[in-house]
Amino acid sequence: MRIGRLGLVVVVALGILAAPLAADTQPPGKVYRIGILPPGPISPRMHLWEAFRQGLRELGYVEGLNITLIIRSPERGPEQLPDLAAELVGLKVDVIVTATESGVQAAKQATKAIPIVMAVTADPVETGLIASVARPGSNITGLSLIAPELTGKRLELLKEVVPRASRIGVLSVPANLTSPAQMKQAEVAARSLGVKLQALEVRSPNDLESAFQAAIRARAGALFVPDSALFYTHRTRIVELAAKHRLPAIYGIREFVESGGLISYGASIPDSYRRAAAYVDKILKGAKPADLPVEQPTKFELVINLKTAKALGLTFPHSILVRADHVIQ
Repeated sequence: MRIGRLGLVVVVALGILAAPLAADTQPPGKVYRIGILPPGPISPRMHLWEAFRQGLRELGYVEGLNITLIIRSPERGPEQLPDLAAELVGLKVDVIVTATESGVQAAKQATKAIPIVMAVTADPVETGLIASVARPGSNITGLSLIAPELTGKRLELLKEVVPRASRIGVLSVPANLTSPAQMKQAEVAARSLGVKLQALEVRSPNDLESAFQAAIRARAGALFVPDSALFYTHRTRIVELAAKHRLPAIYGIREFVESGGLISYGASIPDSYRRAAAYVDKILKGAKPADLPVEQPTKFELVINLKTAKALGLTFPHSILVRADHVIQ
C-alpha cells in the first residue's frame, strides 16, 4: 500500500490462495485489472468493497491469480474524483467500478471506452448517466437504488413514527445530481401527508451542525436524510447530531441505524456491491455494457432501532414493528 499524490492508492495482490481453487475458478491466463473508484474516503466503505470482493470470489476470481484490484480513493474530497478517474484510465484498467452519481460522472468524463460498472446509483437515467435502464447505450451499466421513488415511502414511515410532526427537515447536498429529484418527490409526499418541509443545505461536513441548528430553529419535528455519498461518509456524525438535538430521523441505508439512527428503509447497499461483481464478470467474458440492463432492487428492508426510540421517548407503532426486517434492541 502506498499513498499517491491524489488519494489513497491500494493495489491488492494477495497471491494464490493455499486452499484448492473452486471448480468454476477462471483458468490461468490474463490477470485482469479492476479499477475501484469510491465516491468518498475508503475507510467508512471498506465493508462495501469487501462485499464486492466476496462477489468476485463467488464467481471464481482470485486476487493475485486472475484479478488485481486497484483503488483510487478521494481522501480529501469529491473534487479529486475526476483526476483519480483519469489515473485509472491511464493505468489501462479493464473495468472501472464506482458508486453514486459523482463517481460515475467522473469515470464517464474520463473514458468512453473502458467499461464502467455502477455499484450504487440513485437514478442514472434522470441524471443523464445512461439512456435507459433496459439498454444503457454506453460504456456504463450496473445497479440503481431508485432512491427518488422511495422518498415518498420513507416520509410516510417517518410520519407513522412521529405522527405529531408538522414540519420535517430535509438534509440536502446542492452538488448532488439526484437532490432535485429527491426533493421533488419529498414535496409531493409532504403535500399528501399534510406536512411542511424545511430544506437544510449541506455543502460540506462543516455545515452539518448548522443544518441541525436551523432545523431546531424552524421547529422541525423530524428529519429526513436522503441518500448521499457525503451523508454516508459522515453517517456517525449525523446520527450523533440527531440524538443531540432529539430529532427523530429516517434514512435510506441501514448502516445509519446500525450506527444508532432511528429507522431506515431501502435496498441493501452491501448486497448491491456484491452483485456488481456479476457485471464485472460478464464484461470480462465479452459482454458489452450497453447491452446489459441496469438492475433495480426488488427487495427493500425496514430496519428499526428500539434503543434509539426509547432514548427519544418514542414507541414504534405495531404497524411498523410487524413490518420490520431487522430490529436493533
